[in-house]
Amino acid sequence: MFSILIPTWNNLPFLKLCLDSVRRHSAFEHEILVHVNDGSDGTLDWVREQGLRHTHSTGNVGVCLALNQLAPLATRDWLLFLNDDMFCTPGWDTGLLAAHASLNTPLCYLSSVMIEPTPSPSTQVIHHDFGATPDTFDEAGLLAFAKSLQRPDVNGVPTQPTLVRRDLWHLVGGYSIEFGPGMSSDDDFLMKLWLVGCRAFRTVGESVVYHFGCRSTGRVNKNRGSREFLMKWGMTQTEFKRDYLVPAGRGEAASLPNVPRPSTASRLKRAVHGRAAYPLADLERWDDDIGRHLVLAGD
Repeated sequence: MFSILIPTWNNLPFLKLCLDSVRRHSAFEHEILVHVNDGSDGTLDWVREQGLRHTHSTGNVGVCLALNQLAPLATRDWLLFLNDDMFCTPGWDTGLLAAHASLNTPLCYLSSVMIEPTPSPSTQVIHHDFGATPDTFDEAGLLAFAKSLQRPDVNGVPTQPTLVRRDLWHLVGGYSIEFGPGMSSDDDFLMKLWLVGCRAFRTVGESVVYHFGCRSTGRVNKNRGSREFLMKWGMTQTEFKRDYLVPAGRGEAASLPNVPRPSTASRLKRAVHGRAAYPLADLERWDDDIGRHLVLAGD
């Protein structure tokens, strides 16, 4: 049904738990594709032992390059970007498919309700601690809690995991590598979807995942994603969500311009930040020779 794209970076216990949840709690058979960053913790050997289709880099190339290496391997009509530290609860996939059927459009971006052990600024993320590691994970408690949730679908600003049609993914070029290692790459992807006519962005109440949270991002030099978004698109992420995604979620898409129009405040902010070398300075600070880690097919 789905081609599930999972980038992982030396998170083997989390990856095992993630794949176990997909296999046990999915109503349909999904294609699992893994990108292994480094893998010296045993991940690469384990993925090979499992017979999983995968790509590999000798170091951490970040989420954007990892996803873009995986996507061409996908054979299903739908691509799902799933973090390696997520745990899927029963009904997660049927909920997403039911939501798509109700929308009746291929131009849609669907995501799940996320539960996290630490508070989040997002109103779409539920704070409830069921453990921060596989060793402390309270699966029974999570499953009972998820089953009791009565969350409606919410249109406007989605979360993760990310589900889009494969042809839509490739139409917009997947994730943009200038956002490496990955901060704000999701919002950049949303903007690209908007520009090709997507107006259906939905967090699906019947699809629930637990996200242990920041198992990889806490170990990298983060790019200044909000500034890179501003420099690329001319408006802030906050403005794009507030003035476009949220109104579209309220059914006001027809009144919105097809190409977002930055406010004077965004243009002034962009002019100020234009004195710095974004995104190149961030890419150099993260890894000034990221290409050395890439392993392409046939290498």
